[in-house]
Amino acid sequence: MDIQIRSEGTVKVVTITGTIDGATAPVAQTQINAQGGPGAKVVLDMGGVDFMSSAGLRMLLAAYRIIGGQGGRVVLARLPEELRDTMELTGFLNFFQTFDSVAAGIAELG
Repeated sequence: MDIQIRSEGTVKVVTITGTIDGATAPVAQTQINAQGGPGAKVVLDMGGVDFMSSAGLRMLLAAYRIIGGQGGRVVLARLPEELRDTMELTGFLNFFQTFDSVAAGIAELG
C-alpha cells in the first residue's frame, strides 16, 4: 500500500494505492487521522485500491468518526465498483458522500 497526501487549497487529498488489510490499515489510519483537526476537509482518493478487507472498512469508519468529531468532513472519490458494492451492502456508504472524481470531492468541500 502507498499513501500520497497533497493539499488543494484548504482540502487535503489522500491518495491510497494498493491493498488495505489488517497489516496496512493501521498505517493508513494514522496518516489519514493526521490530516484531521478542527474543520478539516479530507478527500480520500480510493481509485487505486485493489482490495480492502474489513480492517479497511473499520479504518474508514474511524477516520469518519475522528475527523467528523472535530467538525471536519471526509468524502470518498473514485471508489472502485467492487468496494462500492461491499460498502453499500454493509451500510458504510451511509456515512460517506462519494464522488466520481477527486475534483468533484474537492469542489464539494472547498
